[in-house]
Amino acid sequence: MTTTSRWRALTHHHLFWPLAVLVVLLLVNVPFTPDFFSIKMTNGHLYGSLVSIVLFGSPLILVAVGMTLVIATGGIDLSVGAVVAITGALACSYISDQADQSALSGVLLAMGLGLLAAVVCGLWNGFLVARMGIQPIIATLIIMVAGRGVAQLITDGQIITINSSPYKLIGGGYWLTLPFSIFVVALVVAVTVGLTRRTALGLLVESVGGNAEASRLVGIRSRRIKIMVYVFCALCAGIAGLMISSNTSAADGNNAGLWIELDAILAVVIGGTSLLGGRFSIGGTVVGALVIQTLTTTIYTIGVPTQTNLVFKAVVVIVVCLLQSPKFRAKVLGGRFGTKPGANGGTGRPAAAPAKTAPATEAAPKMEVS
Repeated sequence: MTTTSRWRALTHHHLFWPLAVLVVLLLVNVPFTPDFFSIKMTNGHLYGSLVSIVLFGSPLILVAVGMTLVIATGGIDLSVGAVVAITGALACSYISDQADQSALSGVLLAMGLGLLAAVVCGLWNGFLVARMGIQPIIATLIIMVAGRGVAQLITDGQIITINSSPYKLIGGGYWLTLPFSIFVVALVVAVTVGLTRRTALGLLVESVGGNAEASRLVGIRSRRIKIMVYVFCALCAGIAGLMISSNTSAADGNNAGLWIELDAILAVVIGGTSLLGGRFSIGGTVVGALVIQTLTTTIYTIGVPTQTNLVFKAVVVIVVCLLQSPKFRAKVLGGRFGTKPGANGGTGRPAAAPAKTAPATEAAPKMEVS
């Protein structure tokens, strides 16, 4: 294999452009923060900008991983932000009512109540989508709107603050010198990859996303698959809600997880998963979430005005999506990145070989009509 062919194969990998943009964003921070890549040990804990990116990006990674499976089935879940708020509100509300907020049993029960509420939200979304046939964007919009109100009812419209050491560990604690949330995210990602790539579950999810009706006709219980992925997505959002409220030691029903659903969808798209359903990439989603979090960090590092940071983020996301498009690379970049304009509609894929025609001397077969 020549160097050119290797380069073309590399640029055609679905993770190449997200990783390239991630590296560029990291390097952009160096002129503004010379010690950006330095990691130091303080009080037995690792600190640094890279550690902070993974720490603050952990909730987004969790939500995006759940969103990936939902989108792989051809759906969407706009309720994850509200689920984040409900979970954190329930957990903190229960802990705040305890005489000993650091009691492990009380903290575990509070976490269980929060995650149970998240599962109920996921079941409701899955029921509306799979059983009632409601469009996913409408079905999940119900909890997106009403869920904020539920979280506000739980907290009585106030920000509930707590002081619980065991609960603080989830999102703000350290273990083996690293933030504990990193281990939580690693476990969830590993379990998800194991279930979807080491078993037939991933193929079933992709099959339902490709054609749900055809999957049902060949014996796949597509409705159960859809309900399952919505429950899993809500569960991931619930864990993220515990993580966010734990990191701040407070529950804010109005602002917790606000617009995290949009960042999660962007992370999934940047990672190479199609919004039309079908194939998905958990690794790509993780990279996409890190791109979003690194972009947020970069915005504050280089001093982009607060009123324009959303526009700046939108521009970068558009650039990433365009770079991932074979048609865009074929038209704008030409053959420099392994795509040839005009070949097979500009997709960069090899054109199909021309069909062989029968020799002119051979008579064409006659068609008889009965």
